[in-house]
Amino acid sequence: MDVVKYTPLTDLLYKANSHDNPLTWPLLSLLKEKPQHWKVHYLFIELKKKGLLGQLDEDENKDLFKCNFLTMNALFQLQITLLPNEWLQVQSMDIFLSPHVPQQVEVELSYDSSLRDYYLDWNNYDTSGDLIKEMLESFWNKYNNYIGDDRVILVGREQALKVFGLESDATAKEIRRRWRQLALKLHPDREGGNSELFRQACNAWQTLRLEPESIPA
Repeated sequence: MDVVKYTPLTDLLYKANSHDNPLTWPLLSLLKEKPQHWKVHYLFIELKKKGLLGQLDEDENKDLFKCNFLTMNALFQLQITLLPNEWLQVQSMDIFLSPHVPQQVEVELSYDSSLRDYYLDWNNYDTSGDLIKEMLESFWNKYNNYIGDDRVILVGREQALKVFGLESDATAKEIRRRWRQLALKLHPDREGGNSELFRQACNAWQTLRLEPESIPA
């Protein structure tokens, strides 16, 4: 099975997520640490406990909606990123990670296509693009603190691409794809992961994701 087969979904992922959701990686840690069936509101409660998700709106109902949206967005990003090696079921009341990918995975994915489309579309977050960027920038800083990097060391583009193993003419799509590959491979909660190399990859991504040419249209 090859993730290239999921072209409609991967294209949607690149198109809809010009902002890479940093909640993806602590959610992966949480699903690995506690392999159980989750409800989405329990997941974002855990993120709040870890200091990774704060108050997003003064209105209680809007705050609940935004927490739910960001968590579901990250889960659907993670679902696509993990294929074809692992299966993440994403339903608001039943979320779990499994090493067993369904044989008819395209069929399984089609069941939740409308929900996935909704949560991968940042227009549904109901705020401006600039505010989304500022919010996710804050999340990245919190995540760096969470993994032990209390300050981000921005490296030059050439050095960042070297960390990614890419040439200087790498496209935005190639950079984003490589970031996701490295993040999955090096994530300390995955078998064979390496926390130091993961931090280096995170620092390289901080440089590359801030450059206009690295942000997909």
